[in-house]
Amino acid sequence: MKKRVDIVEGDITKQEVEAIVNAANNSLLGGGGVDGAIHRAAGPELIQETRTIGGCPTGEARVSKGYRLPARWIIHTVGPVWSGGNRNEDQLLSACYRNCFKAALDLGVKTMAFPSISTGAYRFPLERATGIAIEETGKFLEKAEGVERVAFVCFGKEVLRMYQEVYERKFLS
Repeated sequence: MKKRVDIVEGDITKQEVEAIVNAANNSLLGGGGVDGAIHRAAGPELIQETRTIGGCPTGEARVSKGYRLPARWIIHTVGPVWSGGNRNEDQLLSACYRNCFKAALDLGVKTMAFPSISTGAYRFPLERATGIAIEETGKFLEKAEGVERVAFVCFGKEVLRMYQEVYERKFLS
């Protein structure tokens, strides 16, 4: 498992992987945070394509080309807005990861990178969201031999530290 998971601090738009995951909003037409950064880096062709997709419900995933990004593909997923934990937020966030992994398998990608889904403007508690991300990734990698590398690209030291701590508790203790 350790050889197949990377936890790095950086800019997801610069990752040398076949697919990056976009923490998108339901419209898929760009926004703030990682979504806005991906749209800016991919160029205007991305919004032209996402207009034709027709949006994405929370917990699901949609695929577009990567355009001007190093990644060939963008897997867009819409994480849940945190509402105190009583509106299936955990299940919806788990579904985001499962649906992104399914899309990766469908695309045949061997390398992919995730941001920290729902922990920015959507206010999902960081440790809880990280636990879900690591858990779903572990389950997926146990079964999927074709995916060689999953990277978690953390924005900032706090997020990086949390991913490292949760990963170590889950897989190295």
